[in-house]
Amino acid sequence: MKLGVNIDHVATLRQARGTRYPDTLEAARHCANAGAVSITVHLREDRRHIQDADVYRLKNACPLPINLEMANAEEIIRIALDVKPPEICLVPEKRAELTTEGGLNVIGNFQSLEQTIKRLQDNGSVVSLFIEPDEKIIAASAKTGARVIELHTGSFCDATDPDKAERLLKKLIHGAECAQALGLQVNAGHGINLDNISGILRIPHLDTLNIGHSIIARAVFRGLENAVHEMLAAMNPNGTADFCR
Repeated sequence: MKLGVNIDHVATLRQARGTRYPDTLEAARHCANAGAVSITVHLREDRRHIQDADVYRLKNACPLPINLEMANAEEIIRIALDVKPPEICLVPEKRAELTTEGGLNVIGNFQSLEQTIKRLQDNGSVVSLFIEPDEKIIAASAKTGARVIELHTGSFCDATDPDKAERLLKKLIHGAECAQALGLQVNAGHGINLDNISGILRIPHLDTLNIGHSIIARAVFRGLENAVHEMLAAMNPNGTADFCR
């Protein structure tokens, strides 16, 4: 299983003071040194953290493939078509939310998503849809032409009641099985940390976990490369490498 690191909150810290630091490109380089396979950035319409300049700098100098998270919004689509990132993950977006809440309404926005996916994939990017682990949504996602889904793990990760958490995890397991049967690559993300990763590892067919907030938060105390090492060690509990230096 592979790890993609979301570095949005490196930019959040920078934007809090309007400084030039911390630098998102430097963060990407540390993640690469630590063994991540990709870098995720969410170019939100309100530009609350990642800026256009971050995306273009990463395009030109990032040592890892970029996974651009974005809303199905024409302004951002035009930037994505210009940047041509290897991966694009379409996500729902609301101005008032603290972070992405829930998965895309694929069924209700099927035609628009289908058209956007074709534009982006014809331009050379592989498109993923950030969705809930619902069988009907997964089937609709496959019909849009998207090649990848990213299962929204936030509800499971945030659940405090063990019985509820187990029910939510079973939905994720079933969703992954449905997606794999339809030929979709299965990624997962949102809310994953060192405390709940053992449950995430029960989900079958996972290709990549995209994790941001918990790694960046851990990096405050451990350093970014060590925080990535620790997550990789937790994702591969049978490994023999000593990741915590």
